Amino acid sequence: MAGCCRNDRPDASECAAMARAQDLGQDPFAALDADVGWDTLLGKRDEIASFGELATSDPLSLATERYAYMRKFAPAFLEAFQFNATDAGDDLKDAIALLRDQNRTGKRKLPDNLPMPFAAKHWPSLIVQGGQPQRRVYETAIVSTLRDRLRAGDVWVDGSREYRRFDSYLMPRDTAETVMRDAGFETDPDAWLADRRSMLAKRLDQVDRALKRNALIGVRIERGRLKITPHDAVTPPAAVRLERAIDAVMPRIRITELLWEVNAQTGFLDAFTDLRSGKQHDEPAAVLATILAGATNLGLERMAHASSRVSHAQLTWAQTWYLRPETFADALGRIVDAHHGLPFARHWGAAEHSSSDGQFFSANRGSGLINAKYGPDPGLKIYSFLSGQYGSFHSSVIGATAGEAPFVLDGLLGNPASFDPLVHYTDTGGVSDHVFSLFHLLGMTFAPRLRDFPDRRLACFGGAKAWPTLSPLIGKPINEEVIRQHWGDVMRLAASIRDRSLKPSEILRKLGAYRQQNRLYLALGEIGRIERTLFMLVWIENAALRMECHAGLNNGEARHSLARAVFAHSQGRIHDRSDAAQQKRAMALNLVIAAITFWNTIYMDKAASHLAQASPLYDAKLLPHTSPLGWEHVILSGDFDWHSRAADRKIARPLNIRPARDWGT
Repeated sequence: MAGCCRNDRPDASECAAMARAQDLGQDPFAALDADVGWDTLLGKRDEIASFGELATSDPLSLATERYAYMRKFAPAFLEAFQFNATDAGDDLKDAIALLRDQNRTGKRKLPDNLPMPFAAKHWPSLIVQGGQPQRRVYETAIVSTLRDRLRAGDVWVDGSREYRRFDSYLMPRDTAETVMRDAGFETDPDAWLADRRSMLAKRLDQVDRALKRNALIGVRIERGRLKITPHDAVTPPAAVRLERAIDAVMPRIRITELLWEVNAQTGFLDAFTDLRSGKQHDEPAAVLATILAGATNLGLERMAHASSRVSHAQLTWAQTWYLRPETFADALGRIVDAHHGLPFARHWGAAEHSSSDGQFFSANRGSGLINAKYGPDPGLKIYSFLSGQYGSFHSSVIGATAGEAPFVLDGLLGNPASFDPLVHYTDTGGVSDHVFSLFHLLGMTFAPRLRDFPDRRLACFGGAKAWPTLSPLIGKPINEEVIRQHWGDVMRLAASIRDRSLKPSEILRKLGAYRQQNRLYLALGEIGRIERTLFMLVWIENAALRMECHAGLNNGEARHSLARAVFAHSQGRIHDRSDAAQQKRAMALNLVIAAITFWNTIYMDKAASHLAQASPLYDAKLLPHTSPLGWEHVILSGDFDWHSRAADRKIARPLNIRPARDWGT
C-alpha cells in the first residue's frame, strides 16, 4: 500500500480514503472498500508493486544510471572549486583529490585502497564488486556525498555566499547571549533546564490527574491511545444570514476603482519607487495595472490590450524598475496597518493571533513539481499568512513537494506591518519540533492543529512512572546532555534569527540536510520536544484553544477561496519559470487580496450600521462570525479603465440598498 502515495495517479484516492477513516476513527479497510472498491484496488496491484520496487531501490544505484549525464559537468565542477572541510571531512577531500588526478591523467582504474566517506554503510559493497572498485558507482557516490555535505555546511567554499562555513552564519556567542538576555530569555542552560523540568512535571501531574478523573471535555484514553473529539467550526445560522445580508448591500465596484480608492486611503502606491532614482512613477496607473496583471494571472501583454491608455511598454518598465520585493513589502505594510486601524476590524479579535497555510497552484512543466497529494499536474505552493483581523501580511512561493514547517517563521519575522504576531496557528504541514523550539527561543507561542496528534509522543525528564495514566503516550526521555553541550550554538542561532541576519527556512533546511544529523539540530529538536509536550498538554485540557485554532485556520481557507477567484486567468496556472518571477506574482496577488480585504472592511462597517437600523437580522454579537474575504460584489475581469476618476473620489460609495428587500429570507 505504501506505493499508492508515491505517484500522480488515481491511487492517491486510496490514501485519501484511509486518511479520512483514520481521522474519523473508522475502519480504514471498510472505508477503502466503500470509496475505491476492492476490485479497483486489486486491478492496480501490479502497478502498486512496481512503485514499491522503485521505493526500495537504492538511490545510489538509481543515480548511477545517469552517470553519462553527470560526467558532462562533474570533472569541471571538481576542478573549478577548492572544497574545505573540518578534520572529519578529510576522507572526502582525499576522494575529491583522487578523482581530480584521475580526470587530469585520464586514468580509469581506481586503486584498491579507496577513501570511503559515505554515511550509508552499505555503499562500499555497491562500489566494490568482484574485488574491483567500479569507477561509475564510486564517482557518482562521491559527487552525491559532496552535494549533501555542501548543503549541510560540512563542506564549504571560501568566498561563496551560499556554501560558506556553517559557523560563519552565526552571531558570536558573547553578543548572542547579550541579545537573548535583553529579550528576557534565560541564557544559563542549567537554569533553563531546571525551569522546564519543574514546569513540565507540574503540567504532566495536572493532566494525568484530570484524565484519571475523566474530567477533560472530549478527551479520553482508550487502549493506550489518546482520543480527542474533533471540534467543527461553530457558526450560528443567524450569523450566516447576517453575513449574506451584509454582502447584499455592499456597493458593486470594479477592481480598478477599488485599488484607486484603497490607495487614496493608504498611499500604498507611494512605496513603488524607481530602483535607480528612488522617484515615484509619473503614471501610477501603469504600476497598478502591472500589479493587477500579476495578481489576476492575466500577464502584461493581455493587460495592455484590456486596458485603456496603458501600453505594454509602460507595464514592462514598471515591472522591471518599480515592482521589487522591498517595494511590495512597504506597500503591503501600509495597507495592513491601515486595515488593523479600522474600528470594524476589532470585531474579529486580536491581530496578533495569526495563521498560515499553503495553497497549491498548477504550473507548466518546468515551472513546478508534481505532488500526488494535489493530483497529476505539476505546480507550486504559495504559503500565505493572515492576521487575526484578516490582514494578509505575507506570502512566499515554496515547492509543491517542500515541507511547510521551515517557512512558518519566515513570514512572522518578515512581517512588513507594525504589529507583532504573538500566537500563531498552522495545520500539520507547518509543524516540526525544530519550529516549536525556535518559537520558544523567539518568545512567540506556536499553536498548530496536529492531525496526527494521537501518534505524537509526549516527552518527559527521566522515567514516565510518575504519570501512570499518561505513560502509554510518553516516549523517550529528554536528552539533557545534548542541550547542554550545544547551548552556546543554540543561543547564537536564536540571536542571529532574532536580529534578522539569518532566514529561518534557510538555516533549518541547511541543518536538516545533514545525512548524519547535526548535533545542533538534535539539540534544537530536544528543546522542541519539551515545548511541543507543554503545548500538547494545554491542547488536551483546553477545548477553547482547539476551537480557536480551528477557527483561525478556517480563516485561511476563506482566503484561499478569494485567491482562487482573483488568480483566475489562464485557468489559474502559473507559467513563470524563474523563482523571482513566481515570487513577484505571489506578492502581487497578496497585495490585491489585502486591498480587497481593507476595502471590504470599510464598507462592511457601513453595511452593518445600515442593517442595525433597517433589518431584524442584525445582532452585534454575530459580527465576529463575519468575514471581509467576500468578492461577489467586486468585478474582477473585463476591460480595465484606469482613468475613471476613481483616484479622485472624495465621498463614500452608496450602499446597494433596494427598498423592497425582504430581510427575512
